[in-house]
Amino acid sequence: MKFFIISRTDELSNELMATAREYLQDFGLEWSEEAPDVVLSIGGDGTFLHAFHKYRDQLDTVAFVGIHTGHLGFYADWKPIEIEKLVLSIAKKEYEVIEYPLLEVSIHYLNKAEPSVYLALNESTVKSPDVTLVMDVFLNEGHFERFRGDGLCMSTPSGSTAYNKALGGAIIHPSLHAMQLTEMASINNRVFRTVGSPLVLPAHHRCALRPVKAPDFMVTVDHLQLLHKDVKSIEYRVADENVRFARFRAFPFWKRVHDSFIDSEV
Repeated sequence: MKFFIISRTDELSNELMATAREYLQDFGLEWSEEAPDVVLSIGGDGTFLHAFHKYRDQLDTVAFVGIHTGHLGFYADWKPIEIEKLVLSIAKKEYEVIEYPLLEVSIHYLNKAEPSVYLALNESTVKSPDVTLVMDVFLNEGHFERFRGDGLCMSTPSGSTAYNKALGGAIIHPSLHAMQLTEMASINNRVFRTVGSPLVLPAHHRCALRPVKAPDFMVTVDHLQLLHKDVKSIEYRVADENVRFARFRAFPFWKRVHDSFIDSEV
């Protein structure tokens, strides 16, 4: 079996990476950056996002596992003191693969035939370089609303506990094949109206954002921030691909939510 490790590059994370690499190679596993079976992320959720995007084209063969060297993360749930236990479990292949849905982001242009296509593990946001974003929101090709406000966020179930939660979106169990559209400071008065609530869309639905005024937008895909010019539409759907997690033990999602947001001792 082949493995690779991505570190946050702080001292503790690098020490754990060196230890894990030595142990796994002693067990006969092969270090491979090009085609690993398992990728260990040592750091936090940001490190995990970096690992995910590095292997975006190998999601059908790569399984991820995270070790947190800071606060408990949603993707990094192993503690540094458990490194030997984790290494032994990997060496013995004592894990099952759990798959969770992703978000596909397609950006279509006025003067280009081919769209730019991305995958998001957490979310994608759209903002205007100007003060106010004005977008027509289409659901399954039907016009739903004209949005005016700071921006829009489309998140995966896995990402519902990240920026989406800060915007007042719902927390969705990551096993559900869905996506969630959440508003950023929408303008609602006697003239302009939006639904004013997050929308949870099932996997067979599509969402398209079409510019009303300027065609240039700041679009984020997880930690990536990109300026797109001459945009015709931004289209979202639940991706065909899934992210694969190497699960070595039970860690109920709602316990993770409790430990991250409620338990003051964590």
